[in-house]
Amino acid sequence: MPPPFRIGVMQLTMEPLEEMLESARVMDDAGMDTIWLAEAYPWWRKHGMEARSSTVVSALMARETQRLTIGWGIISPFTRHPVQVAMDARVVQEAAGQGRFLLGFGTSKIFLNNIASQTKKTLGPMRDAVTIVRGVLGGESFEYEGETWSASVPGLREEADTPREVPPVYIAATAPKMQALSGEIADGCLTPSITTPAFVRYTRKNVAADIDIGCTIVASIHESDRNAGRDGAREIAGMYLANKFQNIKGSADTLLELAEIEMEELRPVADAMESGGRLAAKAEVTDSLLDRCKPIAGMPEDCVAAIEEYRAAGCTHVMLELWGDRRHDQIRLFGEKVLPHFRG
Repeated sequence: MPPPFRIGVMQLTMEPLEEMLESARVMDDAGMDTIWLAEAYPWWRKHGMEARSSTVVSALMARETQRLTIGWGIISPFTRHPVQVAMDARVVQEAAGQGRFLLGFGTSKIFLNNIASQTKKTLGPMRDAVTIVRGVLGGESFEYEGETWSASVPGLREEADTPREVPPVYIAATAPKMQALSGEIADGCLTPSITTPAFVRYTRKNVAADIDIGCTIVASIHESDRNAGRDGAREIAGMYLANKFQNIKGSADTLLELAEIEMEELRPVADAMESGGRLAAKAEVTDSLLDRCKPIAGMPEDCVAAIEEYRAAGCTHVMLELWGDRRHDQIRLFGEKVLPHFRG
């Protein structure tokens, strides 16, 4: 069966804990399907924010919500051994209950650069990581010798008090070979921020499998003012465009090409982010640049139309990067005015 169409939020874990937990509670009440935790990294310290662990936050969010599915979007197996990842996953499963957890892996090249632990080999290690996590969580005696990681784990005893579920595993992928690997071994593929419908089509072709395609898309909404509804999307777009210029040149080339954005166009945004922070970067995001990012932004009818465009391109799981003032009101407005168009 094809995956269901879902709408959730991608939450950066560089905000105060209580603020993130309250956002999750509001999403739960508003009817959002998922919250994905994008693990922040120390680069955000330069801009007045602090990185926080997604694995820890996810367990707390699970306790604070009733129906919202919690996803890691993403954590890197290069920073946590896959056996440790499985141990962390069990905690979230136990806190959330059955069917409310999605495990997302990604290389996180930015983080690896930051800790001087860069690697050119990613496909083999990702295969190892997915195999080990599933093997450990499956509960049988597990022995594995991989290209990068190995594992030797006894089987679960019948009397062990623990969840027994193996959660869906997603792979974050920008490059075609990693996208193809996700189609081969994963339950879903997650695309990066500044995903456009063109990049969704590119991803679908590379994945070549009927798995969940989760797309990270800059977003904001206002009930009656289109410009105000685009304001938050302009800010989060500025943050991520600066990030792509400063931290992941090369890795983002296809993403930007399909958005018809030249890397040099991002220099003013990146310079402003460096010198003045995210509001300065936002001021450098022109209407033309924002339009090419293809945000889900504006008034409710604009957001509905944008989501329909993404769904037509092959996205099955919208992950809103929601930003701007009065975000909790924005979440509620999505719940009231946008989600009903995609239910039933």
